[in-house]
Amino acid sequence: MNRPYVIIVSEVSVDGKLTLYRGASSKELMTLMDQEAYRYLHEIRAKVDGIMVGCETVRTDNPSLTVRYVQGKNPVRVIPCSTANVPLDANIFSKDAPTLIVTTKRAPEEKLEKIRETGAEVWVVGEDLVDFDALMPMLLERGINSLMVEGGASINWEFIKRGFVDEIRLIHLPVIVGGENVPTLVGGEGFKKLRNLMHLRLRAHFKRGHHLITEWEVVR
Repeated sequence: MNRPYVIIVSEVSVDGKLTLYRGASSKELMTLMDQEAYRYLHEIRAKVDGIMVGCETVRTDNPSLTVRYVQGKNPVRVIPCSTANVPLDANIFSKDAPTLIVTTKRAPEEKLEKIRETGAEVWVVGEDLVDFDALMPMLLERGINSLMVEGGASINWEFIKRGFVDEIRLIHLPVIVGGENVPTLVGGEGFKKLRNLMHLRLRAHFKRGHHLITEWEVVR
């Protein structure tokens, strides 16, 4: 397997939503998580070599992607962004952990220079879109043997459609959000045919604090 071991981790409402509406920050829904649920999330962060979110998540949520609720090392922050359109004052550029911006030939060179000035690494991987097929072996070479993907929906689909996922771990929020265009766990065009679906095996289910946690393995 010429790629890191990949775990998608997310909080989801009972109806599978990630946010309150399209364009909203997932941090709003995450305020419903109790301390134990946060601890569970950060325990995973402390065990992986890398953590990834898309640049839309960076712009909307401004996450730090560091380990806070438990003891442990901070993973390398990996941000795929085809035009390098990330704010230079974003929390991902803090000195707490290494940051790697993965972009394409579409990104303006002057923006890449400014990103490098923050201390972050910049990789150009792809012409118009980030080439995830090329990226994964590069991450492995960089020493990232395990990668936690925290979304959002588009990034989750990029990994799932390529079969690059080994586990999915969900923190279930006991609420219904509703709404037709609200982001769900996985976005993209979808598999559309029964024979193409990704199949999962339930490995564990338990409660942390007030939350049901389910852990799924991808069936090969």
